Amino acid sequence: MPENAAPRLILGSSSPYRKELLERLRLPFEVLSPDIDETPEPGESPEATAMRLCEQKAMAISSQAPGCLVIGCDQVATLDGIQIGKPGTHDNALAQLQLMRGREVIFHTALCLLDGRPAARTPLQIENVQTFVAFRDLPDAELDAYLHIEQPYDCAGSARNEGLGIALLESVRGADPTALTGLPLIALTSMLRRAGIAFFTAHT
Repeated sequence: MPENAAPRLILGSSSPYRKELLERLRLPFEVLSPDIDETPEPGESPEATAMRLCEQKAMAISSQAPGCLVIGCDQVATLDGIQIGKPGTHDNALAQLQLMRGREVIFHTALCLLDGRPAARTPLQIENVQTFVAFRDLPDAELDAYLHIEQPYDCAGSARNEGLGIALLESVRGADPTALTGLPLIALTSMLRRAGIAFFTAHT
């Protein structure tokens, strides 16, 4: 790679929503899916789980593509300090939505930027972005109907806010509006800037 060439940027995620978000930055990037065990460790806090997994995802991709900039991300939802993961099935998703209705849930979206270049300014950057989401108090019939329509069984919290799931929410509070969808772009652009990535060039 030439000395002044932009580094290869890789998104370590299988999520189409993260890919769509990263495309907003108009940077060339590739997508690789990390293969790691996402099971929480015994006694691990939800925030610690998200932080550990985002780093492990970035490390897994970096081992396949050394010398690159790798983005890792993980999201964990919590209610009363209890982790709410990906439901996997309709019944699990319905139970999650029943538990969360009328309540406020915290979504921990952990972001990692791993810079594998030999002269990296900041080899490893990690941040957890919290989003506070209040769910509407809806009856079982509405929750069940939503799940049949959107089938968000791969989403922590069983609701796709970037889709019809937004109708389940009463309010969203947080510092980064893209964090809830899974990739905090404000935090990411700060990390990329520290890594020497330019988003705008002056016209002459």
